[in-house]
Amino acid sequence: MVRFCQLIQHLKTALVISILVLLWGIIAPGCMSFQLSDESARKQFLRKGLELTTASIQVNGRAIHYAMVGLDSMPTLIFIHGSPGSWNSLSNYLKDPALLFHYRMVSVDRPGFGFSNFGEALPLAEQSLVLLPLLQHIRNGKPVYLVGHSLGGPLVVKMASDAPSEVAGIMLLAGSVDPSLEPAENWRRLAGKFPFRLLLPGAFRPSNEELLYFKKDVVSLTKDFPKVTCDVYLLHGDKDSWVPVGNVDYARKKLTNARSVQTHIFQGGNHFIPFSKQKEIVPWLIRMGAATQAAGPGD
Repeated sequence: MVRFCQLIQHLKTALVISILVLLWGIIAPGCMSFQLSDESARKQFLRKGLELTTASIQVNGRAIHYAMVGLDSMPTLIFIHGSPGSWNSLSNYLKDPALLFHYRMVSVDRPGFGFSNFGEALPLAEQSLVLLPLLQHIRNGKPVYLVGHSLGGPLVVKMASDAPSEVAGIMLLAGSVDPSLEPAENWRRLAGKFPFRLLLPGAFRPSNEELLYFKKDVVSLTKDFPKVTCDVYLLHGDKDSWVPVGNVDYARKKLTNARSVQTHIFQGGNHFIPFSKQKEIVPWLIRMGAATQAAGPGD
């Protein structure tokens, strides 16, 4: 009788767990998508006295969604988020008065995130191909600068390599670029298989997929560094446990043809320096534009 009761209890526990897993599988896709509606975003900026433009362009059958603020007559500063994330992850920079004095600013949903074909991740090289047309779409005859956080870091390297004439400068914020420092994370392959991938919430599903691609992408990126000819800024935290600060030395050695390479290490900074060190990063962003304009075209 005791064993029978124990068996019933085990069955009940298994049933409860099964129901919870099933419910999570239903709920998970809609959780943590990091999507902010265009209307809500515009209202947020309007409260700051700023007019935000949101739009999407079609590139090879894919939507590339972005938000833009500032005067059309200014140089353009484009922010590219990490993984997972969305354009809104870095929206506080688009509200910064000092930056608005120097730039027109854009923040973009990378492929697979936000409203850029959410859930459909792409390898790094393909991301560059579908994002570069955005630079042409918003072109105003002024310099364009790219800022990438985390996985956005290697992406701006790739974009500057693919279209050196389009990019005046790039900044990597805690950028992951060194293959030897990229963790194996073998569990990601299992997480990417059915049925486990169904349990990944929202944006973590395309994030897992692109990070699987990235294990090979970061190796291929090695050949792209010498093609970068613009100014490069490498900002990193010395306490970054996700993307070690050794990535900075690696990038410096590989950027053999960059016009200039400047680095700054935040003492005590972790992987989230774009959010914790914004006050310190803003002057570096202003410096990036000033350096290019002082040098003049072709210098």
